Amino acid sequence: MSFIDYYEILKINKTATGDDIKKAYRKLARKLHPDLNPNDKEANKKFQQINEANEVLSDPEKRKKYDQYGENWQHGEEFEKAKQAQGRSARAGGQSFSGGFDESDYSDFFGSMFGGSTGGGRSRQAKFRGQDYNSELQISLRDAFASHPRTLNINGKQVRIQIPAGIENGQTIKLAGYGGKGMNGGPDGDLFITFSIISDPHFKRAGSDLYTSFNLDLYTAVLGGEIMVDTLTGKIKLKIPPETQNGTKTRVKGKGFPVYKKEGQFGDLYVTYQIQIPTQLSERKKELFTELANLSK
Repeated sequence: MSFIDYYEILKINKTATGDDIKKAYRKLARKLHPDLNPNDKEANKKFQQINEANEVLSDPEKRKKYDQYGENWQHGEEFEKAKQAQGRSARAGGQSFSGGFDESDYSDFFGSMFGGSTGGGRSRQAKFRGQDYNSELQISLRDAFASHPRTLNINGKQVRIQIPAGIENGQTIKLAGYGGKGMNGGPDGDLFITFSIISDPHFKRAGSDLYTSFNLDLYTAVLGGEIMVDTLTGKIKLKIPPETQNGTKTRVKGKGFPVYKKEGQFGDLYVTYQIQIPTQLSERKKELFTELANLSK
């Protein structure tokens, strides 16, 4: 994989602060997110690149190595160890280390380390694991309710995954082997996907329970009756007891969210009644309310 300039990818300079990096990443992520560009392969590729750049530059230790070693930043420690080993060898032979590695040019070292040969003519191939990638995937609450397939663009490849029902907001799953390519036969890195569940206008989620409100007319609240309430699987009928008070909460067992990785188990749905006061009353209705008011004295 060709070298990617992470600073250029995020459109920031090398003096950028942590907040600068975060702002730049969020701005580009909103613009390039696959949900907004489902058929744009170039946008999906750039989205993967900004995630990779953010994962490295937002981590002070990784950023330090990247600034020092560039594209070989993941193997900087190997360089230091090899340099120290040569220094010890040189001192043992009564020589100065100053004629060893040229620190301004790491490419010779990495080239010889990964594909060159030793003085005895033996090929030396060090295996290194590929870099782990991190990505964020936005889905709706309704999408998270049921297990379903989703196709992702990962480094230019279409990868089909199954999103489990009941996935939590902020939960991360691992796709083994979908990170950076390993070097010299080393294993590929992993891809970690963190889910961001978009807020729903009708339901609030707390674990496996769902919360909603229902506008109940005054007459049904006073006299009782039946209503139809929306759930994530369709409408259900609920009985309203007479003299139901504003803010009354009722629980509907098993009509909440599926429990993650526990097939057939669901949380509960809590419905809060918001009693609506009638408006634009006719003269006759006003007379009747006046009679009721007098009766209650």
